Amino acid sequence: MENRRLVVAREDEQDDRMKTFIFKGEGHTLGNALRTLILKNPDVIFCGYTIPHPSENKLHLRIETKEMSAVDALKEGLEQLQSLSDHVLETFETAVSDFKSKQMEV
Repeated sequence: MENRRLVVAREDEQDDRMKTFIFKGEGHTLGNALRTLILKNPDVIFCGYTIPHPSENKLHLRIETKEMSAVDALKEGLEQLQSLSDHVLETFETAVSDFKSKQMEV
């Protein structure tokens, strides 16, 4: 599967609205988060993931859409996940800083 972390299975598929993406080195954490966010897109008909075998360190993510390309749906989902992760990190760091400040006052 080359050295790329993301490949498209059966890239010769004619319909851009149906694709299976293979993420190397990823598992349920990314799969479930992406599936959840991508399914919120009203143009997405189906989004699901599998881990083909526990001994294989890869994730298969299938996306089927009405109009937009599956690649665009994936990009949108990844951007939303990045934004959500950034927000969680910022909120956590603020809470830790506030906690430490209050501990210094005591």
